[in-house]
Parts: sequence; C-alpha cells; structure tokens
Amino acid sequence: MESRALSEPDTTYRRPIRWRACSATHEGAVRKLNEDALLARTDCDHWAVADGMGGHEVGDLASQKIVEALESLSVPEHLADAVDCVEDCVLGVNRDLQHYALTHLDGATMGSTLVDLLIRGRIGVCFWAGDSRLYRYRRHQLKQLTRDHSQVEDMVQMGLISRDEARGHQCSNVITRAVGVEDRLYLDLRLFDVQVGDLYLLCSDGLHGVVEPDSIAEILDRRDPQACVDALMEAAMAAGAPDNISVVVIKGEPGRVTAAGRDQVLEDSNAS
Repeated sequence: MESRALSEPDTTYRRPIRWRACSATHEGAVRKLNEDALLARTDCDHWAVADGMGGHEVGDLASQKIVEALESLSVPEHLADAVDCVEDCVLGVNRDLQHYALTHLDGATMGSTLVDLLIRGRIGVCFWAGDSRLYRYRRHQLKQLTRDHSQVEDMVQMGLISRDEARGHQCSNVITRAVGVEDRLYLDLRLFDVQVGDLYLLCSDGLHGVVEPDSIAEILDRRDPQACVDALMEAAMAAGAPDNISVVVIKGEPGRVTAAGRDQVLEDSNAS
C-alpha cells in the first residue's frame, strides 16, 4: 500500500448531498379537525412536524403558529448560528402561545408537540418536544433518533413496563413536554451524521402509534419519498387512524459536483 507524505494536502472531495422530500397530513378516520401542521422547506433543508395537543383548546392554532414562525425564518448557513436561530424561534413561540392562552383563553392550556430537522452539510440537527418522532432508515435498518417525552416512555425507561406493554397503554397519550405548556421550555437536541442514501421520516403519533416499526421500515425500503409517504398514510388509515396523521420523508441523493466546488476544496486544503 502506498504511503502518503504528511505534507501532502488532502484533496479528497466529499460529494454534496441533495435532499428530496415529500409530505402529507390528514385528519385521520375519526377526528374531524386536523391539529397537525407541517414545515417542508427543502430550499433550506429544514423540515418539521407539529401536533396540536388533543384535548387542549385550539391545538390546531398552536401547531400552525409554530410552523408559521419556522416558515418565516432565514436560517443561517453556519451550523451553530442555525441551531441558535431555530431554538430561539421555538422558545419565542412558546412565550407567544402562553400569552395568547392568558389573554384569549382565560389561561387555559394550548400546546403542540414538535419535531424539527435541520441539515447543514454532513450534519443533521434534530430538536423536539413531545412524542412526534424522527426516524433514520440507513442500510435497511430503522433507528428512532428521538426519545418520546411521554409518561409511557418514562415508565419504560424506569423498567415499570416493557416496550411491548407501552403500545396501546392507557397513558399513551400523556405528554410530559410540549411547546406552549410551561413557562420554560426545554428542547432536546441531537446532532448526527447524514449520508447519501439516508431516508429520514418525521411523523406525528398518528403514524407511529398505529403502525409498527417493522412495517415502517418495510415501507421506507421502497426508497422513493412520494411512494413512501403514500404507503405510510395508507398503512395508518388501514390501522384505523384514530388520530391525525402527518409524515415527511426525506431522501439524500448525490448532489451536483461543480468545477468551482472542486477548486474551493483544493484551495482550502492548500491553505491548511
């Protein structure tokens, strides 16, 4: 094997990733009002699902306010600045929702879960509060990247019930964290690598509450975002769809390599 001199610049060029996304939301088979809302901004690699909390007043307004605020953002390209921008936005919406509830609803609670995915280069950042989820499908393996903020998940983590017992548990709808509910909102955040060929699924519990992970993985193996979205919605409806259903499927494809891009990489390598 040839050895490389330590002084030789690394001219390895990592091909950019282009993200292709499809999404859908539906009121389901039981509810008349859809309290879910979607953000799908492939132009700046930013997606989200917000699920207005069932049983709370104007849950649809809460989810819409979150998505509208995220939609209006000019998210910076730099990763750290982008994280601060999105986090500050959600914290601001949390304050606005509480003020709205105080002035218009006599202090009644209004809130929404949120799962938000932002990609910059080869890094993905997920923010979440509640039980809307982010999954990654890579090399035929499905992995849940978020951890539900729910009473049932806490019971599983404490060893009080099994994962199988958690499904369909009577407390499965009890959320322990959401946007708009508490004075101080603590968003969980996770950073991870992204690769060409990855599929990411953002969804509300209207999907993952009725469709098993193995079935989700089988559907995502179809690879085409629109086909995946259609099949996931069909699976949720076939399972009875007692809640609103929202899904966003994002696929990483090889981006276009330009001569200017290669020149920039070489220039950066020689400067290091």
